[in-house]
Amino acid sequence: MADRRPHSSIVVDGIAQAPSRAMLYPVGFTEADFAKPQVGIASTWSMVTPCNMHIDRLADAAAMGADEAGGKSVVFNTITVSDGISMGTPGMRYSLVSREVIADSIEAVVCAQGFDGFVAIGGCDKNMPGCAMAMARIDRPSVFVYGGTIQLGAERRDIISVFEAVGQHAAGRIDEQTLKEVESTAIPGPGSCGGMYTANTMASAIEALGLSLPNSSAQEAVSESKRKDSYNAGAAVHNLIERGIRPSDILCREAFENAITVAIALEGSTNAVLHLLAIASAAGIPLELDDFTRIGARVPVLGDMRPAGRYGMSELIEIGGIQPLMKMLLEAGLLHGDCLTVTGNTLTRNLAEVRPYPEGQEIIRPFSNPIKPDSHLVVLYGNLAPEGAVAKITGNEGLSFTGTARCFHGEEAAMAAIMDGAVSPGDVVVVRYEGPKGGPGMREMLSPTSAIAGRGLGAEVALITDGRFSGGSHGFVIGHVAPEAYEGGPIALLEDGDEITVDAERKSIDVTLTDAELAARRAAWKRPEPYAERGLLAKYARLVGSASGGAVTDRW
Repeated sequence: MADRRPHSSIVVDGIAQAPSRAMLYPVGFTEADFAKPQVGIASTWSMVTPCNMHIDRLADAAAMGADEAGGKSVVFNTITVSDGISMGTPGMRYSLVSREVIADSIEAVVCAQGFDGFVAIGGCDKNMPGCAMAMARIDRPSVFVYGGTIQLGAERRDIISVFEAVGQHAAGRIDEQTLKEVESTAIPGPGSCGGMYTANTMASAIEALGLSLPNSSAQEAVSESKRKDSYNAGAAVHNLIERGIRPSDILCREAFENAITVAIALEGSTNAVLHLLAIASAAGIPLELDDFTRIGARVPVLGDMRPAGRYGMSELIEIGGIQPLMKMLLEAGLLHGDCLTVTGNTLTRNLAEVRPYPEGQEIIRPFSNPIKPDSHLVVLYGNLAPEGAVAKITGNEGLSFTGTARCFHGEEAAMAAIMDGAVSPGDVVVVRYEGPKGGPGMREMLSPTSAIAGRGLGAEVALITDGRFSGGSHGFVIGHVAPEAYEGGPIALLEDGDEITVDAERKSIDVTLTDAELAARRAAWKRPEPYAERGLLAKYARLVGSASGGAVTDRW
């Protein structure tokens, strides 16, 4: 039989490795443990954010599962930063950067220590794609565990309620006491933001990819089901090691099509586009923006989920989570059922015993009555975005918008204008120099979009940016505009008063300027000074690629 410890045996076997073994006795190894497969437990626990404050307990459960299955677990940590806390501040520049740091750090520990497999546990938005990228890159038996969703707060509030209350207060629609009451009751405890925002979207997409156990994406953070999911993940990694099943056996093109399909059906975040492109890049699977368009043409939006819809993730969990939805999609021929998953079984087999949603529920619509007959994730091209842009068009905003540009260098300037009442119906707010290189870090524009909604302008104002959006953003918003402003993309050449048209049906985004006018402006354009000259942000800006390719840092 082949050695089930091809990596750890190099580190701990033989006379020459006595020093390695000596270092491991103090951290809990016994002599018998050196003959077992070593299972790393990559924990994103910290007290930085409620999304991750409980993950230490989940890591302990995963370690127990690995140990009781016959492996030897080793828990280690990686980082997290909170989007919700850093949103609207300079610190948000580090959010997307943290995705790369997480992937890099898991790779560094797993490969340096010679683990035979690992469990990766993530809570906040960038944890999930960072963990999945590491799994794809390292290609050792591994399982992802989602930290779980938060419960809704008082009066079904969540973090988006607070962001929008800021805009309502600025417009004089609520007083400071009401704002304080919303602020203090929206976040009741541990777990990731409670709508179909980026965390829940990516957890669902990763489950559809086959990298997490069935239903891992649809469990509350503080629940016995989530503790069991973590325990089972530890045991599942040991099984994958025994069977020699690696992420490269799971992550095929069809698996990514399944992930895209589920993200669309749930009305998920635009960040799914950026992150799935990045995970595919790590896996060496060709995936492009146009694949989202191709798949989106046949997949309806069925989930009436926040932010555009009515329901939170905890309410979807109550009726069965995403497994019944996946079975609906499979039976409709919209999922590839022969894809392998971390259970060691195919998707079809995993879904065989899943029961349908209860009669009378309104959270997941039937195919006969979709929220939208095709995807809400719309990839746009035109003279404003030759490499593409990504919009989240649910239909509530209308399908087209024509207005005049109001241009801002960075989020802070745009936010100040919105809060001061200087943005009017018919404006297209242009927030530029927020791209992967120019930001750097592609900040999310949740504060401006929430302020626009809070001031009652959600249906009358559009916003375009080379940055990106939180899963909580809604309205007529277009992000990921590429090429970005810092690279001299057309978004850098816009001036106040230019007429911009976005047409979701034609999938176009254009400014009413001739090629000659754009060329003249480009000749006069000068790149601004970089935001950072040294440190992590400067290094990231030098390495990162276009949003149209997932904004990854390890490909040239």
